Amino acid sequence: MSATDLTRPAPENPHQLMAEIEALGGRLATVRERIGRVIFGQQEVINLTLITLLAGGHVLLIGVPGLAKTRLVETLGKVLGMEEKRIQCTPDLMPADILGSEVLEEDESGRRSFRFIPGPVFSQLLMADEINRASPRTQSALLQAMQERRVSVGGQYHDLPAPFHVLATQNPLEQEGTYPLPEAQLDRFLMQVEVVYPDRDAERRMMIATTGSTDEQAVTVLTPADLQAAQRLVRRVPVGESVVEGILDLVRRGRPETSDLPEVQRHVAWGPGPRASQALMLAARARAVLDGRIAPSLDDVVALAKPILRHRMALNFAARADGITLDDVIDRLCAPLA
Repeated sequence: MSATDLTRPAPENPHQLMAEIEALGGRLATVRERIGRVIFGQQEVINLTLITLLAGGHVLLIGVPGLAKTRLVETLGKVLGMEEKRIQCTPDLMPADILGSEVLEEDESGRRSFRFIPGPVFSQLLMADEINRASPRTQSALLQAMQERRVSVGGQYHDLPAPFHVLATQNPLEQEGTYPLPEAQLDRFLMQVEVVYPDRDAERRMMIATTGSTDEQAVTVLTPADLQAAQRLVRRVPVGESVVEGILDLVRRGRPETSDLPEVQRHVAWGPGPRASQALMLAARARAVLDGRIAPSLDDVVALAKPILRHRMALNFAARADGITLDDVIDRLCAPLA
């Protein structure tokens, strides 16, 4: 068996797989429609967030205040039927405020023992609002939870509910009172999604719909069990040889040590690691399923390159001096795949 064979699921009945994908695609179309009734002008953000959840990952939403980032997370929790909890990150937030803590109790016989009181991280959909306003110590408290789906408190491991997803919002770093997220934590987010201002028509519809006597409310379409079944289906989607090689070429050419592009060698301080390849593989499958297709294409890889690679690369001073942005570098990396 070759190494390539190990990257793909075992062959199965394509007709059965296609029927399952079509059925799921219909339900996901309803999910998108229901979310679109509450969130205006952010269809691409909705799609990328759903792709992240289908791939079993976490998403970081970046944008200025007032772009419905918090409401998007709340709406997702309702539409997907997930238990949702919210953390408002502030500079004085402590790790125990997220993970939970042990308290000393005394029973009727006078015997003392510790009891663990779970924190808000014990939920299916955790919203970390303005995560970059928390101190680095508190930010790091989420690292183990995001990667291992469990936390360690007082030397004891506690498993988190399944499914478990972190949807964090972040203000632009230019704003006061923010702390940049460490690279290790950024890498745990499957995608970094830029939330931009809505267009004029969407902002008009939002203004009218949200200032009247009634406001559209989200309704439950899927259950957490449905989401887990969809995640398993995504991992069964076959991936063609050209897509596998395209992902490897894209990621490896983004590393100065292995790139054949002079601009990458000159402008990139460090490139994407193996998690970027894994993220592209899963997200491309999820994007295909969201569109009702049985297999991903190179177009999926190109469309997902920026949200997956932006937070996994860094430019050096030469790039800043030359006016080069990360988007410029990623566009150059994607050029052979387009």
